[in-house]
Amino acid sequence: MKFSKLSQLFLASSIGLLAATLFTACEIQTIDYVFVANSAGSGTSSAGQINTFAVDSESGALRLGAPSVPSGGVSPVAMIVTTDYANLYVANQGNNSVVHFTIANNGVLTQKDTVATSTKPVFLAVNTPGTYLYVVSGTASATLTEYALSSGTIGAVTSQTTLSVPGYAGDTLVPTGVTVLVNNATVSGNAVYVTAYDQSAYNPGGSTTSTANPGWVFGYTIGSGGALTAISGSPWRAGVKPIAIAADPTDRFVYVIDYASNQMIGYTIQSGSVLNFLINGPFKTGNEPTAIVIDPRGKYIYVTNSLDSSVSAWAIDLATGTPAGTANTVGSAANATDTQPVSLVVDPALGRFIYTANHLGNSISGFRLDPDNGTVTTTQATPYITGAQPTAVTAVPHGNHSVQAVTP
Repeated sequence: MKFSKLSQLFLASSIGLLAATLFTACEIQTIDYVFVANSAGSGTSSAGQINTFAVDSESGALRLGAPSVPSGGVSPVAMIVTTDYANLYVANQGNNSVVHFTIANNGVLTQKDTVATSTKPVFLAVNTPGTYLYVVSGTASATLTEYALSSGTIGAVTSQTTLSVPGYAGDTLVPTGVTVLVNNATVSGNAVYVTAYDQSAYNPGGSTTSTANPGWVFGYTIGSGGALTAISGSPWRAGVKPIAIAADPTDRFVYVIDYASNQMIGYTIQSGSVLNFLINGPFKTGNEPTAIVIDPRGKYIYVTNSLDSSVSAWAIDLATGTPAGTANTVGSAANATDTQPVSLVVDPALGRFIYTANHLGNSISGFRLDPDNGTVTTTQATPYITGAQPTAVTAVPHGNHSVQAVTP
């Protein structure tokens, strides 16, 4: 009898998880909860859902946690949690909404409130104090919207700006990512950065009408009352199709991955939150990179490569910000994921495990992170079955475990 790929994967994962449970039942200790946004069905119009998994402290293996909950909309594409790990926000493109959930100590999600966005939300970020939520949205225009947060509840719009390439105001700009600086000790004021590409200048399979540089990073300082002000020199060039962005925990460096050019572009953060290119970049990634994360200690960078179905890793030179060589060779068996990884997270409790959401694999892949050199090896019983076509993954620590962090 023949099985579909999904059936085979479910059977293999179920057997692996059962074996893991039998062998380690007496030692299981949950250190994190991992949340995965996906579709509840196979169609693009299917309602979204969020699966919850518990992380075993010893093996990094995942097991099902609290029951899945509706995402509050259709086609969830992004999630973010507050730094106190009490609130989760999910962006649903199918009905243009951002939904707020509270996170209980046992990982249970409870839907609280919802805001409607005027265009399709793409990515989310929250500032460290948990006072502002940032939403980038649009498919034919790029908008950055800042919402006030009060004890996690989404409030009024406090600032909103439309992104535009200087000299090319009529071009179609598509937003792809957003990040907020964590600390303010090394820069003169907090800042938020947004990646976008000019579809009028870069449009594979279609026509182009612009001679503008395709890829950009836009920067804004966050002033009194949340006022957003464009940073001097913004926007900065960012390859062809920048798809994701991350800042290191010390707020000294920003990294952008370019989906079209298979590369990572690094910047130093100067006074006034101005970005300058790392002089020895850009840096080669795998094929069609889709997501980037920096471990909580600020020592390693991890990137998902969707076409290769892999995770690539770099050690950060803490003096210069340079990704100092790959910690794992792209395509090695040690860092192979299931099919088409599109999002990833490092566990916040110990900073020892990495999980990728695999869009076509309908699964999560797990890896153990070596804190001494950044290399990764697969976790027990990986991959783990999710709902259909997962798009985003995030995590929160459980219990009294210390959270890994860097102090500037």
